[in-house]
Amino acid sequence: MAEYKSDLLIIGSGPAGYTAGIYAARAGINALIVAGAQKGGQLIRSSIVENFPGFSEALSGYDLMEKIHQQAINLGVKIIDDEITEVDFYDHPFVCSSASGNSFMSKAIIIATGASVKWLGLPSEQKYIGHGVSSCATCDGFLYRGKEVAVIGGGNSALEQALYLTNYVEKVYLIHRRHSFNAEHVVQKRIFENRKITIFWNNVVDEIIGTENPLEVTGIRIRNVKSDKKKYLDVSGVFVAIGHHPNTEMFRRYLHLDSGGYIVVKPQGNATDIPGVYAAGDVCNPYRQAVIAAGCGARAALQAISEL
Repeated sequence: MAEYKSDLLIIGSGPAGYTAGIYAARAGINALIVAGAQKGGQLIRSSIVENFPGFSEALSGYDLMEKIHQQAINLGVKIIDDEITEVDFYDHPFVCSSASGNSFMSKAIIIATGASVKWLGLPSEQKYIGHGVSSCATCDGFLYRGKEVAVIGGGNSALEQALYLTNYVEKVYLIHRRHSFNAEHVVQKRIFENRKITIFWNNVVDEIIGTENPLEVTGIRIRNVKSDKKKYLDVSGVFVAIGHHPNTEMFRRYLHLDSGGYIVVKPQGNATDIPGVYAAGDVCNPYRQAVIAAGCGARAALQAISEL
């Protein structure tokens, strides 16, 4: 067990966390980032990033986060591969504990824990996670080369995953519970023009079907929400992309959360209702855009620095 002391503790290593660390380091602040369970945050799951300023060519979310990570290291940001599991905001300096049994004491804290994948909530889904059910096409898409797969969802993430999968698979069934997508126009246009993608509007997944030994997905049963008509699709993989929920449960007893579980920050800033505690990125902002998260991280760091 180790004990760490810093002026500023940043919990999370997505665009918000890394950017906060970069700004703190340039200000000469003794800052420490605890990376969390998913180093790089949700962005590492994005196959194509075209809207982050500074890159003339599209790049993967993983590559973008690697560049930001290296930038932080080059500026002297200290990053620890651990996960904060418990916080105490009642006393000051604040004390946090980690999964590895380490203790972190700090004068100020920026919460940048991001968001996690929402699942369908089906028992059959949980059964086959890691055995044909995934939330990351860039992680697992190559496993389904030449096969047929399904993508569930209608936002940018779902459409981007569907497009990425067409590089490997024979067929993508894109299943959405509504009759229109909630995604950027340019991404929708690519979906409609791709002959490998078949869209099932107004449909939901009722069951994921597969074998027992070994555990493998063999198909899904979908249901039309208007006609109640059911249909079986023969697929080897199911990629769930129906949204995210903010990783804020650990802070519920201390901070004010809204109805969606997002941390409420004060107007014109990133301060929470506890002095010295700030929030940045997807934990307090539902837009889930890397550039917005990075901007929030910068603003939170500047505010923390000015008040230290």
